[in-house]
Order: sequence, then structure tokens, then C-alpha cells
Amino acid sequence: MKILVVEDEHKIAHAIKKGLEQEAYIVDVCYDGTQGYDLAYSNEYDVIILDRMLPGMDGLALVKKLREENIHTPVLFLTARGQLEDKVEGLNSGSDDYLVKPFAFDELLARVRALTRRPKTPPQTILRVGDLTLSTTSFLVERGGVHISLSQKEFALLSYLLSHKNTILSKEQIISHVWNYDTNVLPNSVEVYVKHLRDKIDKPFPAKQLIKTIRGFGYKLEE
Repeated sequence: MKILVVEDEHKIAHAIKKGLEQEAYIVDVCYDGTQGYDLAYSNEYDVIILDRMLPGMDGLALVKKLREENIHTPVLFLTARGQLEDKVEGLNSGSDDYLVKPFAFDELLARVRALTRRPKTPPQTILRVGDLTLSTTSFLVERGGVHISLSQKEFALLSYLLSHKNTILSKEQIISHVWNYDTNVLPNSVEVYVKHLRDKIDKPFPAKQLIKTIRGFGYKLEE
């Protein structure tokens, strides 16, 4: 197992490196965000341990840039910023775990081991078909670079359609995945919400209609 430690406090970085090497991990260390990004981009690591406040490029920017490059190496943030909003911001940036300084090395080691047990293929956070994109973390929907405002139910419906693009989905399938099981929903409700979506993501873009009605079967979001 190979781990990258990006930490500008040299004593902490060396202590982490020494402890992990005693557990038979291979460890690379660097002290600023720019070099950290270069190493993470050009090498394959099993886990990245990353300080949030770094010279050159801060931890949040580094993680976001890696995810944009489709690099999904698990990231554990180390930081002195332990407020709830800081943790939420860190996790929403694309990191996988968050450990507040000061910390016990045993806890760090346990979290590293947990991250290495996770599946290598992460869930998609950006769903896309054609020029339509949906972010499952920021809840932003755009088509052709134009922001589209959706209600909560419209967003859930579009997410489901995007997750199964080029697949015919029956009204019953849509109801079971988009509405709560104890909600009394009629098939007509699906028609109503599909129309709402069409009015927002298809009608303003007449050159290419994405939502197709497959008569007698259901709907399909098609590239």
C-alpha cells in the first residue's frame, strides 16, 4: 500500500511517515499543495493524507482539482479547523474523511485502513448526458452552460433518469425510486413531473430533446 502525505508541518509529516512505515506502508511526503497535486496526479496512491491549510495550493482546491481530473484516490483531511461547517465543506469538496488536529496516531491508522477497504470505483458526483450536467454534491444543474433551477422532486427525478441514461424506465420504476414508499402517487404524477422537467431542460433548447416518451413503456433520457 502506498500513501501520499501532504503536510507543511515537517514534524507532523515525519511522525506520520515513520508511523505508517512501521505498519509496512510505502510513504511519500511533500510540504506544499502544488507539489502534492503533481505527485497525486502523476503517481498511483492508495490513500492521500492531506493538510487543509497548505502553501501553494490549499487542500480544498487540491482535492477539487483531482476530482475534476477524474482521480478518485481516497483523501483523508488533517486540519485544525474542526467546526461542523469546516467538515461539511471538506467532505463536499470531494474528500472521504476528516480528522481534526491534534489526533491520536492509532485513530489515523484506523481511518487509513478503513479508506483502503472501500471500493475502488466511487459513485459519480457529476451526471451527464449531452450538454446537460447535474452535480449530486452541489445540486447544480446546467445545460449548455445555462443554470437550471429545479424543485427537490424535479432534481430527484432528473438524477434517476441521468443515472439510467439510454434506459427505458417505467412509471412504476420511477415512482418506486423517486417517491417515498408510503406516498400515494398516481402514474399521472410522473407525467406531470416529466412535463415540468421538459419545460426546463428541453423546451428552452429545441435543437436536441433529451427526454423521450416510449409509448406503452415509459421514459428514457437519451444522448
